[in-house]
Amino acid sequence: MSAARTVRTLLAAGLTAGLTATALAAPAIAAPLAKPSHAATQQALDAAVAEGVRGAVAQARDGKARWVGTAGERKGGDRFRVGSITKTFTATVLLQLQAEGRLDLDDPVEKWLPGVVRGHGHDGRKISVRQLLNHTSGIYSYTEDPAFQEKVFGPGFLQHRYDTWTPKQLVAVAMAHEPDFVPGTDWNYSNTNFVLAGMVVEKVTGRPYGKAIENRIVKPLKLRATSVPGTDSGMPEPNSRAYSKLSRETGGPTYDVTDLNPSIAGAAGEMVSDANDLQTFYRALLKGRLLPAAEMKEMTDTVQTSPDLPGVGYGLGLMRQKLSCGKEVWGHGGGIHGSHSEAQATRDGEHSLAANLNADWTGDTQQLIEAEFCGTAPAKR
Repeated sequence: MSAARTVRTLLAAGLTAGLTATALAAPAIAAPLAKPSHAATQQALDAAVAEGVRGAVAQARDGKARWVGTAGERKGGDRFRVGSITKTFTATVLLQLQAEGRLDLDDPVEKWLPGVVRGHGHDGRKISVRQLLNHTSGIYSYTEDPAFQEKVFGPGFLQHRYDTWTPKQLVAVAMAHEPDFVPGTDWNYSNTNFVLAGMVVEKVTGRPYGKAIENRIVKPLKLRATSVPGTDSGMPEPNSRAYSKLSRETGGPTYDVTDLNPSIAGAAGEMVSDANDLQTFYRALLKGRLLPAAEMKEMTDTVQTSPDLPGVGYGLGLMRQKLSCGKEVWGHGGGIHGSHSEAQATRDGEHSLAANLNADWTGDTQQLIEAEFCGTAPAKR
């Protein structure tokens, strides 16, 4: 497995856990401001559709210049489920609360959620809030539970797509397993970490974590296409449908999985947005508009994700990766049923990309990143 594909599978897919990553294609359409430098990005969109994705969209900004590209059944302003990109929003709120003196990221989880992280070796007294945000807690990811996968990601999805899951239920799934490692001794991506992070936000603020995101990020930045849907299973317009095989196999029938109860993801991956809003958010974040300098420094203090990926680090809900051309980008990827998303930007926030593919079994979002920031055309397959 290549480093690029490993990054995509390990980090960008996020919520889809054990599943392999997330019609007649219409001609690709680009915005009038398209520049020749985005040709490789458009080629990557076209390649995704050629590989079986029904629709792909990408938007990029470089300084004041903007570009929009689509392929297949997508429009430039489509909204989509962003999956684990939600994690950056959740982490930003917690860092804001720390800056206000309302909590300390080095507080033990037990202080805010007494008795919640217990069972089969898990112990919230020995895990800090910071370790939730950088995935060094060792807490088992509930999305790795075989029974949960069968019900939520497998054929059982069709029967259970509208079920509501509470954060406590999701955490309980994780607590039925042993930890991955002793807190602070290793790194492993766990969606349970951010479900717990959302619970901490609610305990500190006394309100749903989604309200904190809306009041502190969405409204100030005027992110009109961004929402925290809670248990609302529908998708706001405009959108295109989302598709899945509901299987590890790439053959077999394709299902429309657009409508689902996003409580399966909560603060780890339930949000909806579009490519324009995601760029606005990450650019504002990296330019220091959402966090004081001290908290921004903490957010970008990364830990190594894997010895096999020396150029990839994970901060507090924010990932850093060094691309093949030597450029460094910061952001996050996200995967949920029928949706693969990416939002990346240079550290100064000047050059950004946000993209989505409406399938979860094919397509390579890492190719889009390499194409936009390095000008690398996708490899022929």
